[in-house]
Amino acid sequence: MTGLNLQLAGKRALVTGGSRGVGAATVRLLARAGADVGISYHSRADDARRVVEEARAMGVRSWAVGGNLAERGAADALFKRVDTEFGGLDIFVGNAGIWPVADVPFAKMEDEQWHRTLAVNLDSIFFTTRAALQRMSDDGRVILVSSTAGQRGEAYHGDYAATKGAIISMVKGLCVEVGRRGITVNAVAPGWIDTEMSEAALQGPDRAAIDAAIPLGRVASADDVAGPIVLLCSPLARHITGEIVNVNGGSVLVG
Repeated sequence: MTGLNLQLAGKRALVTGGSRGVGAATVRLLARAGADVGISYHSRADDARRVVEEARAMGVRSWAVGGNLAERGAADALFKRVDTEFGGLDIFVGNAGIWPVADVPFAKMEDEQWHRTLAVNLDSIFFTTRAALQRMSDDGRVILVSSTAGQRGEAYHGDYAATKGAIISMVKGLCVEVGRRGITVNAVAPGWIDTEMSEAALQGPDRAAIDAAIPLGRVASADDVAGPIVLLCSPLARHITGEIVNVNGGSVLVG
């Protein structure tokens, strides 16, 4: 009896926001499946180096490029490295983003927060997805990380919800544009994830209520989200496109 082969050996993958959390978990799983993986990171050079070393230890090519992908120059530099190292792409995972922790009523939100969230969460996805599609092989895979908030909104985090909803709309249009080349475009929509980005909220007094509101009774781990992402990268999902895969323990179905 043999194990399941995801048929990703030798595939060229890029994961943005790959130094920690869901991005890092996705890099590790892609490397386990045999894919070569480049990553981007914003400022966590030591974390990115460790993830690259872990991937290389699995026998694949891996490298990292730092920079703020909300700026086109940083995105251009990232894809120059893609060209040098890989000469093209088979898989792109757009994961870079932020979630401003503080609850801010929409009526009191400052321009600076609104523009920063849109730049980091949406401009970066535009710059990188556009560049990835220019280099994407036929039958390639694009997976963008959205959120439950992009589907049903999130009170006091209107900036974040707006960007994640825009990503969902982007996926719906892009899958039609590139479908004739066999390229699939999908999103995953996590709910709460036990990562550093949400650490402050999850360590607070509301943790029990958060867990109780999830039908499966627990917050997701980064690996829980990375698994569906990598499945969407594989030929097993070759006829799935334009979909929003909920990875939230069923929380999107309840209040």
